[in-house]
Amino acid sequence: MSGILCNFAPQFSQARAMIAINNLSVQFTGTDLFSGVTFNIGDRDRIGLVGRNGAGKSTLLKVIAGMQAPETGSMIIASGQTVGYLPQEMIPDSVGTVIGEAMTAFAQIDTLEQLQTSLAEQIAERTDYESAEYLALLQRHTDITEQISILGGSGRREQAEKVLLGLGFRHSDFDRPVAVFSGGWQMRVELAKLLLQRPDFLLLDEPTNHLDIESIQWLETFLGTYPGAVILVSHDRTFLDNITTRTIEITAGRIYDYRCPYSEYVLQMQQRRASQMAQLTNQQRQVAQIEAFIERFRYKATKSKQVQSRIKMLERMEEVKVDEVSTETIHFHFLPAPHSGKIVVEATNLGKAYADNQVFDHADLLLTSGSRIAFVGRNGEGKSTLAKIIVGEINDYTGTFRLGAGVQIGYYAQNQAALLDGEKTVFQTIDDIALGDIRPKIRSILGSFLFDDEDIDKKVKVLSGGEKARLALAKLLLTPSNLLVLDEPTNHLDMDSKDILKNALLQYTGTLILVSHDRDFLQGLTDSLFEFRDGRIHQFKGDIFEFLEQRRLADLKELEVKKNTAVKTQEAQSQGKASYLEAKERERELRKLRSAVERLEKEIEDIENQIAERDAALASGQPQSQEFYTEYQQLKNLLDRKMSDWEEATIAVEEF
Repeated sequence: MSGILCNFAPQFSQARAMIAINNLSVQFTGTDLFSGVTFNIGDRDRIGLVGRNGAGKSTLLKVIAGMQAPETGSMIIASGQTVGYLPQEMIPDSVGTVIGEAMTAFAQIDTLEQLQTSLAEQIAERTDYESAEYLALLQRHTDITEQISILGGSGRREQAEKVLLGLGFRHSDFDRPVAVFSGGWQMRVELAKLLLQRPDFLLLDEPTNHLDIESIQWLETFLGTYPGAVILVSHDRTFLDNITTRTIEITAGRIYDYRCPYSEYVLQMQQRRASQMAQLTNQQRQVAQIEAFIERFRYKATKSKQVQSRIKMLERMEEVKVDEVSTETIHFHFLPAPHSGKIVVEATNLGKAYADNQVFDHADLLLTSGSRIAFVGRNGEGKSTLAKIIVGEINDYTGTFRLGAGVQIGYYAQNQAALLDGEKTVFQTIDDIALGDIRPKIRSILGSFLFDDEDIDKKVKVLSGGEKARLALAKLLLTPSNLLVLDEPTNHLDMDSKDILKNALLQYTGTLILVSHDRDFLQGLTDSLFEFRDGRIHQFKGDIFEFLEQRRLADLKELEVKKNTAVKTQEAQSQGKASYLEAKERERELRKLRSAVERLEKEIEDIENQIAERDAALASGQPQSQEFYTEYQQLKNLLDRKMSDWEEATIAVEEF
């Protein structure tokens, strides 16, 4: 399966591209997931689709993409518009190379170019230049040519490479088969294909799950200038704030449409619910007063008209509805951290390679008790690898590594949820590792992570991604630790759960190592970062946003250097023939000087070999002739002269 691009048949024609959704309803297990959903999507909208896990966000995207039919309602799409959809999880089926798969995004252009060639041949064969048919052919050829240009017909390879590089691939990856990459990297290829197709409406379900911070920032920039509409589901606050200008909330089967980014939406949503509560309170007070009046004067003839009037008032009164906000949230705290030595992790000249791939090398690490560290950098640079070395899963490294005295590790792997035994029940998963006083509290612990009495007998394999993540976190709590190593712990967690996990980590008293690409989650949790880049590990003292700002400035400086280099190159190219001849003469002179150095080095090597032979003869203890000693001394004198000549020649090259 790959990212889906849907072409919809004409529904209506209008100047502005739009999707009109009217009275949409979808059911799940016999009950409405949402109902009466009505809203429009404009051609340049940037919409964040938000709501708790299970509210129906992914389902709504599938309906818009045409992958799922609603029970009721309609969806109308403007004539000839395309919708591209990237699911949250998929099984890529690519068989080609990375660049080859990316280039398949231009299949529509290939078809148009074939049509363009066919039209050009027909035009060349005709001589009826004034006929309506000839003019129609010309017009169609012009339209096709313009459409190819709009779709980016020229420079396709360059476009594909630019998007792949932005999503974290290297030039050396382009000709490798997609199948040799991990599932996360294969998802990047699918995302690249979808971005290159440039659909009019781009639907992205959790697109940052498989991206590192650099790739997320690149995607933000790309989507910021995207020519179509973007509708996305994400639990990354910063990503939503940097892209969206509109937020649609799905809650209690209904939607609320806010014309603002996520953070502003949160404030407005809280104000809306507070206003609903205030209106409900006022209405209840008013109803109580009316009912009291009716009850008091019900049997008095002089008040019958007023009583009847108030009864009708109650009948006409529209009940104020307050959104049913789920109060179910996970709630937990980490056990107090046992005492450990001052030094928790120490590594010197640490390196790790997989076959010919040196992931990182020459890494020095010294973490003291209470440190709060983030590992950041591109995927594949070694963040998870170093985490596995620290927790003891990887032992075949170079250099030295040791844990401090009394260190007890709690580890949440990046694929922790996948490591759970799918055949065990939720209860068995916890029961197998619970010891002593914990055993009677298993149901209570699971309840803290939103597993009720029905859920605990479910097999792990039927759980959702979010439920598996919560169960893996529950396992982490059962053993006290003073060093927590968490590798992407927020994957599959909704925003409320992430906030609760972050709050628990803020109160954790041990040493913390976090691998994460979620900038909002990292902010305030760590006091130091280790960036993994180009096979090296660089430490940065400060917060994640301070680090990103420094990197941005560093990148701008690099860009400025490149610009200056380009200017100098351009100036050199414009100097004309005289400068060219002068440069060639200098190049010849430099070659002469370098040749002299090389010749002297060979002569010195030859003399040293002759001296070494005579040294060996002297070491044998056999008597030598006077001529032998004379030649021996001459060779030493010659070596001194040649060394002096070599020094002068080397200096000349350097000065030149």
